[in-house]
Amino acid sequence: MNQPPLPSSRLQGWSPIVWWLTTLAWAGTIYAFSTGTYGGSFTGWLLQEVLEFFHIVVSPATFRFVHHILRKLAHLSEYAIFYMLLYGSFSGGQDFSWRGRKALAALAIAAIYSLSDEFHQLFVPGRGSSIVDCGIDSAGATAGMLLVYVRARLVPAKASNMTAAKASPAEK
Repeated sequence: MNQPPLPSSRLQGWSPIVWWLTTLAWAGTIYAFSTGTYGGSFTGWLLQEVLEFFHIVVSPATFRFVHHILRKLAHLSEYAIFYMLLYGSFSGGQDFSWRGRKALAALAIAAIYSLSDEFHQLFVPGRGSSIVDCGIDSAGATAGMLLVYVRARLVPAKASNMTAAKASPAEK
């Protein structure tokens, strides 16, 4: 009767804390990427190293284009991840069912954080602030919202399909 709780049940109380700490760590990562260390010269050098490693030679115009696109994709992906972490944090990762208000709250927080990040870059030597980057960040958060929505709609469908497939022929 008085059995000790299972290890997994003891850890469930930590789930919301882990989600929020992960979300805050990601926000910190975004902030760190906004410092002078990760400016265009660093990412340009990194891209050049990758191209050289794979023995890929491109024209200067192509290099600038690829570099620009990769930097914008970084904005998009980091805010898609940030959005999904925010959405998951609101329920401690326990409930990923679609909740419109939760979705809009996470989107608003991501967009406001993007604005604050661009404001921060006004004061970073070698960096610039761009409202276009805010738009790309918000588009990334919106992409994250779309992924959460699609997952919420597909996962219950998969679960009910699996249940139906496991049903005996007499139950069908």
